[in-house]
Amino acid sequence: MKIRHYQEEDWPYIWKILEPVFRAGETYAVDPSISEEEAKRYWTRMPLHTMVVQKGEHILGTYYLKANHPGPGSHVCNCGYVVAGEARGRGVAKAMCRHSQDLARSVGFRAMQFNLVVSTNAPAVHLWSKLGFETVGKLPGAFCHPTLGFVDALVMFKELC
Repeated sequence: MKIRHYQEEDWPYIWKILEPVFRAGETYAVDPSISEEEAKRYWTRMPLHTMVVQKGEHILGTYYLKANHPGPGSHVCNCGYVVAGEARGRGVAKAMCRHSQDLARSVGFRAMQFNLVVSTNAPAVHLWSKLGFETVGKLPGAFCHPTLGFVDALVMFKELC
């Protein structure tokens, strides 16, 4: 697996990964009816970095890295990760999370925070915990899951230095 910076020609492949996840509405606080252009802006233009995981000719996953807040909070970053359905369970998310921490350190971030980890997303909660993130808050009923209704969201945090 190779993790590299996003290039414009990657977008159709990234959209094929993001669209089903966004449409499902189970793990991201993104409007399930988001347009492709809005999704592209959200994933590739607003962040500081957008990365892709590539194996051969296939893109297996993508992540973004950005400051969580401007100004006095800008030393804490935020990331979002999505793995292609066919690549799940193969270590792609773990590789992206580790890579993102190294990238974050290299550009001066002191910590990483995940603002809204859906509590029912057990694989993500387990992996982030295994990689050293602590649950520092629970937001009761903060996420409206399409089949489970209102479920808790977790705030997870890790110091990077």
